[in-house]
Amino acid sequence: MIEEYQLRVLPETAASEQALRRHVAREKGKDERTLTAIKVLKRSIDARQRTIYVNLKVRVYVNEQPEDDEFVRTEYRDVSGRPQVIVVGAGPGGLFAALRLIEAGCRPVVVERGKNVRDRKLDLAKISREHKVDSESNYSFGEGGAGAYSDGKLYTRSKKRGNVEKILNVFCQHGASVSILQDAHPHIGTDKLPRVIENMRKTILDCGGEVHFETRMDALLIEKDEVVGIETNTGRTFRGPVILATGHSARDVYRWLYAHGVEIESKGLAVGVRLEHPSRLIDQIQYHNKNGRGKYLPAAEYSFVQQVDGRGVYSFCMCPGGFVVPAASGPHQTVVNGMSPSNRGSRWSNAGMVVEMHPEDLQEPSLAEIMAVAGVQAEAGHPLAMMQFQEVLEEQNWRQGNCRQTAPAQRMADFVNGRLSYDLPDSSYAPGLVSSPLHFWMPKFITTRLAEGFRRFGKVSHGFLTNDAVMIGVESRTSAPVRILRDGETLQHVRLRGLFPCGEGAGYAGGIVSAAIDGERCAEAAAAWLEHA
Repeated sequence: MIEEYQLRVLPETAASEQALRRHVAREKGKDERTLTAIKVLKRSIDARQRTIYVNLKVRVYVNEQPEDDEFVRTEYRDVSGRPQVIVVGAGPGGLFAALRLIEAGCRPVVVERGKNVRDRKLDLAKISREHKVDSESNYSFGEGGAGAYSDGKLYTRSKKRGNVEKILNVFCQHGASVSILQDAHPHIGTDKLPRVIENMRKTILDCGGEVHFETRMDALLIEKDEVVGIETNTGRTFRGPVILATGHSARDVYRWLYAHGVEIESKGLAVGVRLEHPSRLIDQIQYHNKNGRGKYLPAAEYSFVQQVDGRGVYSFCMCPGGFVVPAASGPHQTVVNGMSPSNRGSRWSNAGMVVEMHPEDLQEPSLAEIMAVAGVQAEAGHPLAMMQFQEVLEEQNWRQGNCRQTAPAQRMADFVNGRLSYDLPDSSYAPGLVSSPLHFWMPKFITTRLAEGFRRFGKVSHGFLTNDAVMIGVESRTSAPVRILRDGETLQHVRLRGLFPCGEGAGYAGGIVSAAIDGERCAEAAAAWLEHA
């Protein structure tokens, strides 16, 4: 017999299969000797009260052996000789598009401007060690995209757009822990995600697809308002319909599209800082315990959101037990992001703390001023206006960091009170920090809202607003600054047949799972296009 139950247990009970077995037997009136196995289906932590509980959905096997498969496998067949689709970009959108194309009987040809996920790691080390950013191999460009070495989190709210469970099962099939099927906020870890990505590449190649690294798309091939392929920096041309999954930092692609009349529009994004606390402090606050998380709980997470003067101020991409990393993708820019290893075991916890911005906000005085000082005219409604703002802010941040990858930073309470930070706390940010008055030089549109948001967060969560926390500038790559217009039904570009703008870089996703879902949808649309072309 197999039965499923919802349980609410203490952390020490959830951490031990034997204790969980005893709990089920006692609470459900079962003979413990008949319980052959207990499988956890879903798991979440309830830390709203002083006593912390773990909510579990479990499947109990009574006098019956559990099934062998812990996840649902997808069958991938050989597509050699089948019609091909060009996939530009090997981030989550591109990789899942390629895998879904194989399912649909199409042959994916993946073109990635960066290096493979292992070689890429050497270039990332140079950013911290030598302050050198390779414009083609960095935290944004390369196999796995921005998520491979800067995120690893698989939580999404995009459940209405596609099958989240399918995405998670494909990750498991390629080597991710089955715990991602159980956890409310699943996380692979940036130390383990590269191997999963390599296994996805192997599936693509084993099924007859192609993957080309250090191959940058320089132009779309357009014939009679139809995209028929791409030209690359290697001189090689690839022909076929194109899934454009370049990621949110491919500014050269946005410029090419605009220059050649491909319809795009400026879109809103969120801009702010990375806020880093000692992880022990966040554990104490979130778990209501001066001793922190103890033996049985994971590094604590938090999520804050407030409306301040008509704009959202909120935490973004929270990384418990993680690191702040340099995420620039070119010269004269300093950008920060966060990552967490699988054990979430560092001494720090960080999150983006950002302010919502709309394209029309660029007319606000403090935002217009920073653009004018840089000599950039932010025309109202210009498709590249928000991207230009990103560039201006990131260059100013670079200058404040002494024209290196050292990042300008300020203690949190000092920022709120408009004071200089004469010293800075220890930080996970490897290139180093430079004390800088963020409250003074960053646009008031952002700083005044951040400061008020921090005051409110501190009232809700006592101890959060502290000088033990450091703000590191700037967090500006929260999403794409541009949306590439596409038809809602066919997912093709509104004017160009055969072009399928995809994922985060096209303005239709935010994070690994939502990009993967959009990749699958674009693959299905491209396969349908081929079938009827």
